[in-house]
Amino acid sequence: MQDLGFNTYLIDLYDLSFPERTGCYVILDEDITIIETSATPSHEHLVAGLKELQISFDKIKNVIVTHIHLDHSGGAGVLMEKCPNATLYVHPKGARHLEDPTKLIASAKQVYGEDFDRFFNPILPIKSSQIYQVEDGEELVIGNNRKLTFLFTPGHANHHISIFDSTSKFMYTGDTLGIYYPQLQQEIGTFILPSTSPNQFSYEATLNSSRKIQAFKPEAICFGHYGLTRDTKFVYESLKVYLDRFIDLTTSKIEENKEKPFYEKSKILSDSLFKEVKQDLQNKNINESHPVFQIIKLDLEVSAMGLVLAMDGNA
Repeated sequence: MQDLGFNTYLIDLYDLSFPERTGCYVILDEDITIIETSATPSHEHLVAGLKELQISFDKIKNVIVTHIHLDHSGGAGVLMEKCPNATLYVHPKGARHLEDPTKLIASAKQVYGEDFDRFFNPILPIKSSQIYQVEDGEELVIGNNRKLTFLFTPGHANHHISIFDSTSKFMYTGDTLGIYYPQLQQEIGTFILPSTSPNQFSYEATLNSSRKIQAFKPEAICFGHYGLTRDTKFVYESLKVYLDRFIDLTTSKIEENKEKPFYEKSKILSDSLFKEVKQDLQNKNINESHPVFQIIKLDLEVSAMGLVLAMDGNA
């Protein structure tokens, strides 16, 4: 549990059993608001965090998911069953999949295969009466002179939203601006990588969304993975640099391996991406035994699949 100031707290949800992997943000104002739920196996950690904050389920008013990828919204159904007075806020393109997660489950099984149950089960449907579809620029008042503004920020996914808090000036960006690795903060400062997971990644949309977020001049960025950084300028610049490198490497690997099947191309690309990122970090004196490499490798395996799908006409 971290106190971020402005009556805002970060609960570590230990996604995939990793600390500082996926988080839930809790805003304690007149209307108690939760941003992100992670996957269902993380629910016990969310419950423990709410208990530490002395929040009962019936007091929760708003639950917001930045997008419906299961590491962000998979646990929403379990949570909403316990929150009789809460409304879940989501992009219109994602709402129907939370009400009926059948297609969402099938899509995730294609990506995660036999690991699906361990990562995500169970995924419960949410009653339509509890779901609210937000509009771009819409505002939600959660306290005296405190409002949240919803922004449509595609790039990582077409159904992605970011949320700006008028009081803290925090921007909750889900995966749009990538993944932040707080495990490296003490050694090298802020370090992020783009998140290009299947199957809606768009280079141009990602950069457009980054510019849209910058226009709000947030004082801090709150990532779904994981935590808060005030080094906002570095985030915007690093996102663009790594995106360009990822795109260049994907282009060359697809050309070199154009006759190979999708999953083989993805594996070749993920290995190449990991080799580059690992070298970058070793150049900054991060030892190859550092546990962050295990997380980065997993992230890049998924991102490689999204890059191949987006850029390979034969995928």
